[in-house]
Amino acid sequence: MTAFKALGLDEQLLQAITDMGFETPSEVQEQAIPLLLEKDQDLVALAQTGTGKTAAFGFPMLQKIDIDSRTTQGLILSPTRELCMQITNEMQAYGKYKKGLNVVAIYGGASITDQARQIKKGAQVIVATPGRMKDMISRRMIDISKIEYCVLDEADEMLNMGFYEDITEILSHSPEDKSTWLFSATMPKEVSTIAKKFMHNPLEVTVGSKNVGSENVEHEYFVVSGRDRYPALKRLADANPEIFSVVFCRTKRDTQKVAEMLIADGYNAGAIHGDLSQNQRDIVMKQFRNRQIQMLVATDVAARGIDVDDITHVINYQLPDEIETYTHRSGRTGRAGKNGISMVIVTKSEIRKIKSIEKKIQKSFVKKEVPSGMEICEKQLMHLTNNIKETEINHDIDVYLPKINEALEGFSKEELIKKFFSVEFTRFYNYYNKAKDINQDAGPDRDYSDDTGSTRFFLNVGNKDDFTWMSLKDFLRDLLNLGKDEVYKVDVKDSFSFFNVDEKHKDLVLNAFADFKLDGRNVNAEVSTDGGGKGRGRDKGRGRGRRNDDSRGGRRSGGRNSGGGDRGGSGFKKRSKSGSDSGSGQFKGKSRRRSDKPSSGTGGRRRRS
Repeated sequence: MTAFKALGLDEQLLQAITDMGFETPSEVQEQAIPLLLEKDQDLVALAQTGTGKTAAFGFPMLQKIDIDSRTTQGLILSPTRELCMQITNEMQAYGKYKKGLNVVAIYGGASITDQARQIKKGAQVIVATPGRMKDMISRRMIDISKIEYCVLDEADEMLNMGFYEDITEILSHSPEDKSTWLFSATMPKEVSTIAKKFMHNPLEVTVGSKNVGSENVEHEYFVVSGRDRYPALKRLADANPEIFSVVFCRTKRDTQKVAEMLIADGYNAGAIHGDLSQNQRDIVMKQFRNRQIQMLVATDVAARGIDVDDITHVINYQLPDEIETYTHRSGRTGRAGKNGISMVIVTKSEIRKIKSIEKKIQKSFVKKEVPSGMEICEKQLMHLTNNIKETEINHDIDVYLPKINEALEGFSKEELIKKFFSVEFTRFYNYYNKAKDINQDAGPDRDYSDDTGSTRFFLNVGNKDDFTWMSLKDFLRDLLNLGKDEVYKVDVKDSFSFFNVDEKHKDLVLNAFADFKLDGRNVNAEVSTDGGGKGRGRDKGRGRGRRNDDSRGGRRSGGRNSGGGDRGGSGFKKRSKSGSDSGSGQFKGKSRRRSDKPSSGTGGRRRRS
C-alpha cells in the first residue's frame, strides 16, 4: 500500500487497491503512473502482456477525470470484445469508491440501443472496440468532442487487425489537445507511425526491451510430421496432468476442429473464435476461468481478451504468420510473476521460423522430444500417487469401512495397491502400449537457417484477382505439389504477391510458371530481391515486399477481421470433373487438391476432471 501511495494515488483508489489485494506496483505501473499524474502529456508505454498495463493507465485516468460531471472525458480503445469487457470490469473495480463513476463498455455483438442508452445516462469513461465505436459516432449516439484522455490499448494488435482507418476516423472527432496514451506489447513500424500521427512529443516508457518475450516464460519446440500434429498435442496434454492451457490455431475452422477432436477424446476442452456469438464466448470464458475447461483452443484475435493469471502452458498448435503475434501468444502464460511454458509444435519445414522468433523475443528455444507412451503412463501414475498422498481423509467413509474390508479380505497390501493403481494405469497403457515414436529429426544445427536457403518469388496476381494469402498459399502448394508448410511468407498485395519456398524448389517454381496461364492470362513468377524477412503473410495489403523493379501495391484489404488468419476466400474457381467451373473467383484453378487434415485421435481416453 505504501508503494502505491508513493506514486501519488488518492485515498479512494488506494482503498480499492487494498480491497483487490495489490501490494506493490508492477514495473510499468511504477514508471507510468507518476508521469501521467504529474501533468497532461502523451505517453507511449511498451510492456508485455500480463504486466498490469490496465492499472497503469486506469488509475491516472480515474484520478484526473471529474466524477461530478456527466460529460465523457476518457476513451479507451481495445481490439476485442473480451478485452473491452475485461478493462471495463477492472476500471469499475478501481473506481468502486468514486461515487457517481459510470464506465460503459461499447462493443459489437450486443444491443447498440442499450449501449446508447447507457451513454446518455452520462459516462465519464467509455471503453470501446473500434468498429462499434466508429458506428455509434457516425449515428451520433456518442459525443467524444470533449474527451481529455484517450488510451490506445494493445495498439499493435488493433493495427494488426486492420483498425487503422477506424482509429483515424474516431480520433478525428476528438479534440486535438487531449492527452493520448498508447500501450502496446510490441513496437512494429505501424505503431511508431500512429504515435507520430496522433501524438505530440510523447514520453516513452519501456519495461524490458522492445518486442522481447517475458522473463517468466520458457520456450520449447517439438518437431513432428504434419499428420502427427494432433497426436503430439494429445501427448503433451497427457504428459502434463495439471495442464491449464490455451492452444492457438491460425483459423477459426482449425480452432473449432481441434476443440471438437479434444472433446471427443475425453478432454475438458472448448473453442473461442470469431464465429461464436457473444453469449457463447461469455459462456466459454466463464468455464475456462472456473477451470471447467482445461484446454481452451483459440484464434489469435479471440484470445486478446484472455486475462487469466494461472495458465500453465501456451501451446502453438500452428505458428502464427507474424512474429509479433507469437509474443502476444506466449504472454498468455507466465503472468503476475508466475512461471509458464510456451510450446510450439512444428514440422521440419517450419523450423526456420523458430530462429526468427528467437531473434525477435531475445529468448532461446529448447528442442524437446514428444513424450513416449510409457513416459506418459509413468507421469500419470505418479500424478495419481501424489494426489492420493496429498488427499485429506474424509472420515465420513468410516461407516463403510467394514463392508470395504469384507469385500477386499484376502488381498495383501501389495495386491491392493496394484489393483488400485491399475484402474488408472491400464487406461493409458492400453492406449499407448503400441504407440509409435512421432518425433522427427530436426537435422544438424536444428535444420533451420532463417531465410538462408530460401527463395522469394514475385507473382503478378493479387487482391484484385480475388486472392487472399490463404487461398494463394493453397493454390501454390497444389500447383507445385508441395506440402502445406513448404510455401510460406505469402504476402498478397493489390495487383501482385510474394511467396517463399526452399532454395531446392526454385527450379520447380520457375518451370511451373514458365508458360502458365489462368483464364487466358499469363501468370509469371520471378525471383524477388526482397529476402522476405518482413512478409506479413496476411491479406492486409500492408506488406513490405518489393519487386526487383521497385513496383508496388497499395490497396488495403482484409478489413478488421483479417487478424489471426481468420478468413479464407477463394482466389480461383474450382474446376469440376466435368470441366465446368464453380466457386466465386476470377480464375479457373488448374491445380490438384490434396487433403492435409491432421489425423484425429481415437477413443479410449479418460475424461479429465
